[in-house]
Amino acid sequence: MKIKILVVDDELSMREFLAILLEREGYDVSVAASAAEALCMMESALFDLVLSDVNMPGLSGIELLARIKEKSPETAVLMLTAFSAAEQAVEAMKLGAYDYIGKPFKNEEIKQLVKNALEKQGLKRENTLLKKDASERDSFCGIIAKSQKMRELFDLIQKVAASPSSVLILGESGTGKELAARSIHTCSPRKSKLFVAVNCGAIPENLIESELFGHKKGSFTGAVSDRPGLFEQAEGGTLFLDEIGELPLLMQTKLLRVLQEREFKRVGDAQTRKADVRIISASNRDLESQVKDGTFREDLFYRLNVVQLVMPPLRERIEDIPLLVEYFCRKYQAGGTNTQISVTPGALKVLMNHPFPGNIRELENCIERSLIINPEVISECSLPQQLLVSKTPCFTADCDIPEEGMQLEPLLEDLEKKYLLKALEKTGGAKKKAGELLGMSFRSFRYRLAKFGLDSGEE
Repeated sequence: MKIKILVVDDELSMREFLAILLEREGYDVSVAASAAEALCMMESALFDLVLSDVNMPGLSGIELLARIKEKSPETAVLMLTAFSAAEQAVEAMKLGAYDYIGKPFKNEEIKQLVKNALEKQGLKRENTLLKKDASERDSFCGIIAKSQKMRELFDLIQKVAASPSSVLILGESGTGKELAARSIHTCSPRKSKLFVAVNCGAIPENLIESELFGHKKGSFTGAVSDRPGLFEQAEGGTLFLDEIGELPLLMQTKLLRVLQEREFKRVGDAQTRKADVRIISASNRDLESQVKDGTFREDLFYRLNVVQLVMPPLRERIEDIPLLVEYFCRKYQAGGTNTQISVTPGALKVLMNHPFPGNIRELENCIERSLIINPEVISECSLPQQLLVSKTPCFTADCDIPEEGMQLEPLLEDLEKKYLLKALEKTGGAKKKAGELLGMSFRSFRYRLAKFGLDSGEE
């Protein structure tokens, strides 16, 4: 397919000259006598390049350039003028013109300029396509990742999605548990029905039964009409129960019955209703510990935990940070513009070295804040100060190895045991906080304690 060029000039002789010159180079050339005519032609055809005079009756070439960049940003634009005007040149370049050339010009000069503009535009399009392909490769149902841990999680989500079984998603706050739940729904046979999400910890205890199962008019003060609950809203689809560990024990009992019998009643109603709903639940708590201390029903835990997904914290998928930074830069671009945002190597190093206890939510907050300070460049200066303070302690050790050799494993185990105990000492025995001090999850901390016989079973 030939490259399409549009020549816009109010002088007939210039239009004809440029058309003949460029057609001899093998281009498909159209001409317009005004900016208005050019815009009309661009409504029905896509041009690779526009050559436009600056000074024309009616809409000027500068105004035409602005319209072109608004409607067809992929089209390259060259500006022509018989007058030397530095201000116009600067304005044209700011608006996105490839270049600016004065009349009269040499034939070879204009041909080379056209060739260069088209080559640059072609590279830009190719780069856009490559970025799009990379973006599609590195995302799954809205989850941005390329790390091995996340790839394995994506494979598991696809396998789980085809089943109607309940799924329990565990992970620290900010790791993307709801996104994972939505991914399961999107990949499932229920995707044409609703995905309904509720945070169990955000609903007052006296209202949660009505919220989940609905109520009948007059069943309690304020029940002025019949109201369906979330189970009915999610009929045929998926109900996502976030922070399931916050659910009161009485409601745990009622939820268990619904999961067992696949039916429920609205508050104050005698009618039994069927529940064709897939349940996906999530928690940032250690539910097994809650089962042990009696704050979470064991039978409900097993009902919910048919399939378990664990969302890795961001510090365990560091290779995903550059991708996420790029994604959040696009999301928070100033005014939704196409301004290219750069991230300095120093800033990226700081981000990749930070443990991010708040995970992806914390990273997003950092990027949004940085772009408020500097909308074009994310540098160390624009990052929150707490990220610039290294939290990694410096260790000094005698690295001499005796002539007779040594056993490294016992030495490392002894060092690990000392730091586990030191962390517990600093937090007064609070294991979750102690784990955070050492940059690990509560589950990982408990596992290491158990390895050394230090786990009392208490939280």
